[in-house]
Amino acid sequence: MEQQHHEPHTSKSISRLNSLRAAVLGANDGIVSVAGIVVGVAGATSSKSAIFTAGLAGLVAGSLSMAAGEFVSVSSQRDTERVLLHNERLELRDYPEQELKELQGLYQAKGLSKQTAITVAKELTAKDAFSAHVDAELHIDPSDLTNPWQAAVASAIFFLLGAVIPLITIILVPARIRVVITFFSVLVALTLTGVLSAKVGGANKVKATLRVVLGGALAMTVTYSIGRLVGATVH
Repeated sequence: MEQQHHEPHTSKSISRLNSLRAAVLGANDGIVSVAGIVVGVAGATSSKSAIFTAGLAGLVAGSLSMAAGEFVSVSSQRDTERVLLHNERLELRDYPEQELKELQGLYQAKGLSKQTAITVAKELTAKDAFSAHVDAELHIDPSDLTNPWQAAVASAIFFLLGAVIPLITIILVPARIRVVITFFSVLVALTLTGVLSAKVGGANKVKATLRVVLGGALAMTVTYSIGRLVGATVH
């Protein structure tokens, strides 16, 4: 029996991947930004309350900022998709012959012979011209447009989850080793998010993970150094 191959990149899976992408990026940003804040403050002071207050403020502000940014970004994408769909409906209504030729050309460009492309275009147009065009030309599923609320919530929640790692670590660990342990825990967490982001995007796992880990390490190093400098200057 011939094995069926299921193409993973359907419009439905793309919608889910969009939310997963927002979640992974939210977690990564939560880890790096709050780690930078708490490590930077820890470089300036050993006060646990000061470190916690700064980290908590960064966690709340960052999650809200991520949610708002993701909502605006995905809403803009959704608005663009709606405009494209509206324009396609108008073109099909006003220029049906030209649209049929356009659909034929799209299938010829994919490798079909002229006669086969004409046949396919005519049959699909007769069945559902709008669906045929938005699929072949725009690659949009009208029933599954990107959801800004879904992406915003995913981004905010996973930012919080990521941010909790450095915040809790630096508060619970003894003062003399808190920066080192926090640094290590953040690198481990970033390794996991790097692998996940590479899997979501289909990128090279080693390169993607190294970018995330090195970026986080650099951020913490810079903020800690600034914290030490400011702390020494103030005191």
